[in-house]
Amino acid sequence: MTIQFDKSTQRIAAIDWLRGLVMILMALDHTSWFFNTNRIFADSVLLYESGNLFATDQFLTRWITHICAPTFVFLAGTSIAVSNIQRREQGISQSVIDRELLLRGAFIALLDLCIFSLVAGKILLQVLYAIGISMMLMVLLQRLGARLVLLLALAILAGSELLLMAMWEPGGELPLWLALTFAPVFGETYSVLYPALPWLAIMMLGWVFGERLMSKQSGLWPVERLLIVSGLSALVLFVVIRSIDDYGNLFMTLEGNTLVQWLHISKYPPSLAYAALELGLMAIIFALLIRLESIKSVVNSNGPVLVFGQTALFFYLVHFCVLEVLRSVLERGGLEQTYWITLLVLIILYPICRIYRSVKWRHPQSLLRFL
Repeated sequence: MTIQFDKSTQRIAAIDWLRGLVMILMALDHTSWFFNTNRIFADSVLLYESGNLFATDQFLTRWITHICAPTFVFLAGTSIAVSNIQRREQGISQSVIDRELLLRGAFIALLDLCIFSLVAGKILLQVLYAIGISMMLMVLLQRLGARLVLLLALAILAGSELLLMAMWEPGGELPLWLALTFAPVFGETYSVLYPALPWLAIMMLGWVFGERLMSKQSGLWPVERLLIVSGLSALVLFVVIRSIDDYGNLFMTLEGNTLVQWLHISKYPPSLAYAALELGLMAIIFALLIRLESIKSVVNSNGPVLVFGQTALFFYLVHFCVLEVLRSVLERGGLEQTYWITLLVLIILYPICRIYRSVKWRHPQSLLRFL
């Protein structure tokens, strides 16, 4: 198939749609954090007490948002590859491209260190830290070529648990370097929810896919087929890992044969089972969206999902502000309230994101390009 580009922005609609979908799910998760009195947050051996029973509706509300972080990080890698190729074709030098990526990565990482840490009252390193550091490292890693980057990414995802088994005792003391790279920590003075290197591996996979997406060579593996086969293979790997119930689960082994137990896997840090399940689901959805994009009539430049996807970092920052305002006037409650408040948040954010997108596109060289 031929990938369709927005003529003014050279964006691929399927990427923005997928990013927009995960932003909507992310808004649901964070609304649940603000307003859901029975929210489940037990996605790590550090957070889960053996024997706990989860309400299925609460668990699934949390679980459907698991796809957000890996998808967003994967697409960040894809966008780096796509943008780099497009900009080189426009005659922009590689040194300028690298400098912009380095600055953008540093800016994103500092948002966690300077803004969210200030609000939390302690050093708090979350997904923006992992994305920013990964972007900075991609400046060097992309010079290795797609094949070697792919092998390194798979080695990190598959081998991280070996390192953690040797050096990490969940709940015990750990060196700062390990917290920043592989093992999460929830402490009083600092917390690291997203140690950088497993998420870097996911960004590396996204970058490899972006290189393939922009390849001029036609072959036996169009991108939709590649995504479907890769996605199904990852889902099979997930089933195998959970069935064996040992390595690849990061200590989150099965405590029963229910759907909830099968889906109760480690996000902090991302286990191999988690990465296989979420990236597998993401790949299949991505393939369907790429196929959908080939139907030109369905691409609405002002559709909410597309708008959210094209303003994702801005959306991320502003939606917290909206939730804080709503928290001052609305009470906490159950799941029903969580869902309708999420809808209210999205309705409020849509015109704000459209205005921001318009201003950003009118001033492409302003500081707004980092958002």
